[in-house]
Amino acid sequence: NDTYARDPRFNFILLRENVGKRMAQMAAIRRSSGDLVLNVDSDSTLASDVVTKLALKMQNPEIGATMGQLTASNRNDTWLTRLIDMEYWLACNEERAAQARFGAVMCCCGPCAMYRRSALLLLLDQYESQFFWGKPSDFGEDRHLTILMLKAGFRTEYAPDAIAATVVPDRMGPYLRQQLPSARSTFRDTFLALRLLPGLDRYITLDVVGQNLGPLLLAFAVLAGVAQVALTATVPLWTVMMMAAMTMIRCSVAAFRARQLRFLAFSLHTPFTLFFLLPLKGLPFLHFDN
Repeated sequence: NDTYARDPRFNFILLRENVGKRMAQMAAIRRSSGDLVLNVDSDSTLASDVVTKLALKMQNPEIGATMGQLTASNRNDTWLTRLIDMEYWLACNEERAAQARFGAVMCCCGPCAMYRRSALLLLLDQYESQFFWGKPSDFGEDRHLTILMLKAGFRTEYAPDAIAATVVPDRMGPYLRQQLPSARSTFRDTFLALRLLPGLDRYITLDVVGQNLGPLLLAFAVLAGVAQVALTATVPLWTVMMMAAMTMIRCSVAAFRARQLRFLAFSLHTPFTLFFLLPLKGLPFLHFDN
């Protein structure tokens, strides 16, 4: 945009080739000069007061990073975008909000996150040198950088009133491809986070353990149910009823807290998880050559 190009407050960095998100971030951070660094994705749309609200949160020098609340800018396009938008609300206003009460948001998401530049400069070498299967890592940047912040002794926070919208996949294929790096990052960086848990609140330990054991226990329940059907020709009604009851309780609580009945439809996320996301989470360490 010519308007921004002529504005002395903006400095555009043009790299010779597409080097990936991590390398682009480091190039920008090393050439930055302010106290705070705002990270956004190329398809992020920020509310006019997002920078102000994130900066206010960062006034505490103990805070190394703060993320805003995410929404889907294309929420009304398909049933999948509506489902993802509700998933974002729950992830931000339940998971991240709960973690923020203890100053340890475990992943400051890339579409809208602000970092303390002085802290970033301390961590850049570690951030750059992360490898996976013998190659420089090209996924999971947000979670890894957040955990490095916690490892360095900084707090990580959530600002629910700093709202950013991002474009989400509207078809199943692109969505599942997007989720695979996330699943791999969750399991991989959990091992790094384990060393931090003794110094964090017990709730964070419970949260981290639950996020990793939960899918495994759910997978075991599904496999046990399939085995029962195959071996005895009977349906595990108690298992099905328990999953349905827990789903409706969660969706009802979300609908009440958000004051939006649409969250009752989030019950569709349970079969979606069972038949699509759960098998995907079983592939976190598969290696694919580019």
